[in-house]
Amino acid sequence: MDLLNTLVDKGLRRELPTREEALAVLATSDDDLLEVVAAAGKVRRQWFGRRVKLNYLVNLKSGLCPEDCSYCSQRLGSKAEILKYTWLKPDEASKAAAAGVAGGAKRVCLVASGRGPTDRDVDRVSETIEAIKEQNEGVEVCACLGLLSDGQADRLRSAGADAYNHNLNTSEGTYGDITTTHTYADRVETVQQAQTAGLSACSGLIAGMGESDADLVDVVFSLRELDPDSVPVNFLIPFEGTPLAKEWNLTPQRCLRILAMVRFVCPDVEVRLAGGREVHLRSMQPLALNLVNSIFLGDYLTSEGQAGQADLDMIADAGFEVEGAGTTTLPAHRAESGGGCGSHDSGCGSHDDGCGSHDGGCAPCGEAPGEAAPGSPEVPAARTDLVAVRRRGAGTDLAPNA
Repeated sequence: MDLLNTLVDKGLRRELPTREEALAVLATSDDDLLEVVAAAGKVRRQWFGRRVKLNYLVNLKSGLCPEDCSYCSQRLGSKAEILKYTWLKPDEASKAAAAGVAGGAKRVCLVASGRGPTDRDVDRVSETIEAIKEQNEGVEVCACLGLLSDGQADRLRSAGADAYNHNLNTSEGTYGDITTTHTYADRVETVQQAQTAGLSACSGLIAGMGESDADLVDVVFSLRELDPDSVPVNFLIPFEGTPLAKEWNLTPQRCLRILAMVRFVCPDVEVRLAGGREVHLRSMQPLALNLVNSIFLGDYLTSEGQAGQADLDMIADAGFEVEGAGTTTLPAHRAESGGGCGSHDSGCGSHDDGCGSHDGGCAPCGEAPGEAAPGSPEVPAARTDLVAVRRRGAGTDLAPNA
């Protein structure tokens, strides 16, 4: 297929596809799906080999968020029956993090619901970062605390944070349809603050909220322009008790096309398969490893993931390997420049962060049905049986899933 040959060539050279080419990936038929995966897989292997980075989430504070993000089980007015608790103590968070590191995680993502941290919250998280780093040599720590105020990113960096996550989630044009308590521009500014402070930026999206193909391409092109080092791709988990509970728009095939499009647009960035993979990709998760080079291990913020050992078995059975702590994740040209993938001519855009929403959840971390690609089967019935609320790990007395 000429389209795929062109996209592979561009990906190997780190060149930006056209919007038309990105849209064409989303419009490919199921009959062509394996060709799409194979083509994007060539780009993935060029920059990341067969390595898979493992990330582990620790939900520092769950529920009770004042923001109204429609996708989020922790939002203002949510009736989802999730765990609710206030800040974990540093030793509690460090113990939770240690379970993920023992399971093979290279990065620990510290997440707290809310609009953004107070200065006291930054002090709490700084103590937690120091405790985790003291007990787990070499571990990366990413913070996901919401909208940052002046100086807070610098303080997190000084405390030892390596990265900061704040997702764009959807296109600028549709952002107001899913959230009204803050703006798309607020999110962009927070990512830029993290970059200016020297933190590795992590910013991604949530697919499956009723958006169009054009919306998906818009947000991924915006991410390339923003130039984070990692791009988590979440698939909406339609929690009962949230405004998007009825938005079951995704098939495994569409999820794979979305991941392929992201890889073609950001070829040398850490693309992370995040929340919702078990719900929407299901038995086709191993195919996604040909497109992404990073996943979350075990559970998410408010939902359960598949067993940690099942994640490790899936990686091995698919012919991939867990990335070791001593291996640099990013390709040399990005790592040596401290992030960023070059100029508009050859890179992922100008340099002005599990993380991700991870549940389609809140972590200041479209009502129409989704569009099906030509030749795709009709979207199946809702699989609410696959949505399990997290009842173990952080904030409970039960052992974590790692």
